[in-house]
Amino acid sequence: MPSVQPVVMCVMKHLPKVPEKKLKLVMADKDLYKACAVEVKRQIWQDNQALFGDEVSPLLKQYILEKENALFSSDLSVLHNFFSPSPKMRRQGEVVQKLTQMIGKNVKLYDMVLQFLRTLFLRTRNVHYCTLRAELLMSLHDLDISEICTVDPCHKFTWCLDACIREKFVDNKRARELQGFLDGVKKGQEQVLGDLSMILCDPFAINTLALSTIRHLQELIGQDLLPRESPDLLLLLRMLSLGQGAWDMIDSQIFKEPKMEVDLITKFLPTLMSFVVDDYMFTVDQKLPSEDKGPAAYPSAIPEMFPKFLQDHRIACEIGLYYVLHVTKQRNKNALLRLLPSLAETFNDLAFNDIFLHLLTGNLTLLADEFAQEEFCTSLFDNFFLAACSRKENVHRHVLRLLLHLHHKVAPAKLESLQKSLEPTKQSGEAVKELYSQLGEKLQLHKPGPAQAADAPPMELSLPTVPTPATL
Repeated sequence: MPSVQPVVMCVMKHLPKVPEKKLKLVMADKDLYKACAVEVKRQIWQDNQALFGDEVSPLLKQYILEKENALFSSDLSVLHNFFSPSPKMRRQGEVVQKLTQMIGKNVKLYDMVLQFLRTLFLRTRNVHYCTLRAELLMSLHDLDISEICTVDPCHKFTWCLDACIREKFVDNKRARELQGFLDGVKKGQEQVLGDLSMILCDPFAINTLALSTIRHLQELIGQDLLPRESPDLLLLLRMLSLGQGAWDMIDSQIFKEPKMEVDLITKFLPTLMSFVVDDYMFTVDQKLPSEDKGPAAYPSAIPEMFPKFLQDHRIACEIGLYYVLHVTKQRNKNALLRLLPSLAETFNDLAFNDIFLHLLTGNLTLLADEFAQEEFCTSLFDNFFLAACSRKENVHRHVLRLLLHLHHKVAPAKLESLQKSLEPTKQSGEAVKELYSQLGEKLQLHKPGPAQAADAPPMELSLPTVPTPATL
């Protein structure tokens, strides 16, 4: 009886426990199931994992798609990038809100969602599932749903880490809190490390830990200290290591913290610090009167072990890449050109993953004027980007994004050769073809007409620009 149905549905919604027989009737009728309130559906779902999975699956797909679209956004900017939205703002997203509503206060449904996320993370290695794991818990925390927060052993750790992500820095007080949680994992409860590692594998957590590591290294130089003398730095590395080892830990079901590489602390990080010192010395050298000597040359040599570390050690590679992002953001062209050759081969091709390329292309907008220089373009495009374009479609997309933004800064001859090199093949996806045709249209619009070309000074775009001093 359609006219009475809303009343019945409303009564059922307020029943703490709907009789099993009635739930089965609702479940058997598609229209009834559709019309019933989420409070009733929760009672159906908790004993029917497959049906709940069917409801959750499209939301998880939508979430991953949104994250991937954000990484390929047409806006290139240092101020507005993938990591700009605050944690609280991200939790207002449609998918997180819908999942929070579907779970309500039901611990069983929450556990099912976590199990789906673990399974999908294992199957795909997609780290955005780790972000959703943390966002979902913090969304329930925002609503004060103690029924779930008190039984999730990661709650306080995630809450503390969330505050660090908001500040994009792990301060000393919070570092001690986080360490307390890690040290407090009791014998027999090691399984919680699997969940903690997933929380730490969230790209927003990795970003915060890596930025804090770079900042700590700079502070250590000012204090004349070595990495091994800083407990705070060692904790950051411990958390990075746990986060980066999440997939292996959940896959192997061996719940113990990865062993810290001694060479990372005694060899790799001091090498990274020596690069920072080189920059300081070069800047000071530039300011000294140079009557007797010519202009100081920027050191171009790289210790042999540096690229080897980037190839063999995951944590070293992550920190090395964040240092490259750091010097690019500082508009330090010399340091960028010195380090770029080392990125051709990295651990698991991390230098060509979407998050790094998204941040790098954004930071490169600060070096826009350098794109007129042949040497800069050869190092960046020919030796780095184009070398990977043919085997990695995502790199192709990021280069096209960059050129769509900065094509007017590149010398015309170079632009022409880049356009040829970046032409999509038959195997290229729709996204690459679309970006390439957008670039073609932009270049057509940008080309001066015959009358303008005659009046315009020749090669206007390739006039040498005043190099930006290497700021630190």
